[in-house]
Formats: sequence, C-alpha cells, structure tokens
Amino acid sequence: MALLLLDIGNTRLKWGLWARGHAGPEPDLLAHGAMSQQSIETLAAVLEEHGRVNAAIGCAVAGAMATARVDAQLAILGLNCQWIHSAIRQCGVRNGYTMPGLLGTDRWAALIGARARHAAEPVLVISVGTAVTVDCLAADGRFLGGVILPGFGLMLKALEMGTAGLNVPEGELREFPNNTSDALMTGGALAISGAARQMHERLSRLEGRPPIVLLTGGAAPKLELALGLPHVTIEHLVFEGLLCIARTRGLIHGA
Repeated sequence: MALLLLDIGNTRLKWGLWARGHAGPEPDLLAHGAMSQQSIETLAAVLEEHGRVNAAIGCAVAGAMATARVDAQLAILGLNCQWIHSAIRQCGVRNGYTMPGLLGTDRWAALIGARARHAAEPVLVISVGTAVTVDCLAADGRFLGGVILPGFGLMLKALEMGTAGLNVPEGELREFPNNTSDALMTGGALAISGAARQMHERLSRLEGRPPIVLLTGGAAPKLELALGLPHVTIEHLVFEGLLCIARTRGLIHGA
C-alpha cells in the first residue's frame, strides 16, 4: 500500500506514490508522473496500474474546479485527499506572509521540504514552472518572503502578444544569441537568474552567509546554466514537504 502525493499546478498535475522502504523507516518513491490539466480524467486509470493506494495528501493552486476534478477521480479509487493549507507554523517553518493563508500551498510545501533538508541553514528556494518563485528561508526557519515572476512560457507569450513575427520555435541558452529563438530563451533565463541573484544577495546580507540554493520545478533545467549560483536541483521538493506534513498527520505509518 502506498501514500499518494499530489501537486496541482497552473498547467500540470504532478503525482507521486510513496511507500515505506525496506532499508529503513524513510519512505521510498515507487512511481511518479505528470499530466496536463486536460488529462485529469485519466488519473484514476493511471493510478490503478500501480496497485493499492491507502491515503492521499496534496497541494493545489489551480483553483476549485481542477481540485474538484481530481477529487472525483480519487473517489473512483475510494480515496479522500487531504488538501493542505499554508499555516502560520508547521514542520519547523514559520510563515512570514502578511496573510499566511494566502501563500501558495506549493510554495509552502517546498519551503517545508527545504527546511527538512537543511534545518540550520538559510535556503533560497527557486521554483521554475508556469510562474517562477524565489523564496527566502532563514536559518531559524522563518520564511522571510519572496518574489514571483513569469516563467519562460508566460514571458514568450507576452512577447508574442505584444510584437509581430515572434512565433518561433523554442530556442537554447547561448552566450551571444544570434537568432530570435535563442535570444528569447536566453533573455528569459537571464531575467529569472537576475531576480534570483538579487534575492540571494539580500538573504546573504541578512544572514551573514550565503544561503544554500535549491532549484526545483518542471522548467528548472532551462535555468541551470544561466543561474550563476552554486545550487542543487531537487526534482521532488514539493513532495518532500508534503511527506513531512503527512508524517505529522500519521499518514506515513503503514504506507
């Protein structure tokens, strides 16, 4: 039997199945995948291929309709998902948002995952998806705040809407881009990395030491070469945070 973790983003649904490992008490990732929101109605069939699921926990930022569609798929499997909410304090992280409940639950889960990995260090969490978030976590567990900016796709879409003739294939990161596709990709990467470096400098100044940089999100590989900061790429940081919350709710036991 396994624990299902869900992350409903603005564009995709990510899922992971975790079960207690044979080598120790920590759960292991058995299977994972992602699908577009248009494919949510296939979720039950996909999960049935991987055996029995006994509990589910998730975060959602895509709105009530997408969440309801996922709930309907889980009901086919006899599951009721525990959707998390951003709290004032949880799993060693204190929420510094002016209105803590308005912090995106995916950002909250990622911060908890970062805290679990580096409990005594400042951490800069960079999540690259439809939108990009750069969040600052102090060494004492305080979430100080962060910035939100458009992801690669939104930047390109904005340029396509505002200019003529930019309907071009996806480009690559280049030191000196000499075609429109590469110019757009490199420009987006440098814009995101510039924001990340500024937040890195601010957090370093406040904490008196450079933070650990964790890079995550589906589009993280597009940013790696341009970031210009020592970093570690974590594919499932949101899921790691959800696991921490699941443990406090007793969902890991027997998973």
